[in-house]
Amino acid sequence: MRANTPGRRPLWRWRSNPMRRREDVIEGWALLATWAVISVGAPLTGVVVGQAAADGLARQQVERHPATAVLVATARPGGDSVTTPDDRVSGTVRWTEPDGTRHEARTLVAPTFEAGDRIGIWTDQHHRVTPPPLTPSQAATQAAATGALVSLAVAGAAGAGCCAARAALDRRRARAWEAEWREVGPQWGRAAR
Repeated sequence: MRANTPGRRPLWRWRSNPMRRREDVIEGWALLATWAVISVGAPLTGVVVGQAAADGLARQQVERHPATAVLVATARPGGDSVTTPDDRVSGTVRWTEPDGTRHEARTLVAPTFEAGDRIGIWTDQHHRVTPPPLTPSQAATQAAATGALVSLAVAGAAGAGCCAARAALDRRRARAWEAEWREVGPQWGRAAR
């Protein structure tokens, strides 16, 4: 009889064997698919998502531009003003685009600003007030973190799916073994008498 070598052991689920059940083959394919997803799919997904995030953040740097606005009325905490944790309050600002069009919007300002003060804001291509774009290093860090988290999530989902499949297959094997024992068990008891 030939001894099992470590290199041949993982393939036992596919080899012809009278003890092999259909659940064993399914489990083997599930394990193979899981390792393929973890080793190839998850990193590839992370790279694709990270690149998409980097492209979106780079697009923000192109689409957003600074503008100088004038505070329309002094903004104070209370009333209809919203206060943030850093004590900024919402106030109405007015600005003129380079093409001469005038715009007005609400944005967060420091409560120390008075009506008529000039405030630096950022706007997008639709003339909405937006937060400033991330710096290139912040954008690279955020894109890398997004890609890494997505990669880990895909690998974790694959691992959890494999564990769930193995648990279901173990339950099926246990039910099959119980059914076979109900058939064979009584015969063993008679042979012992």
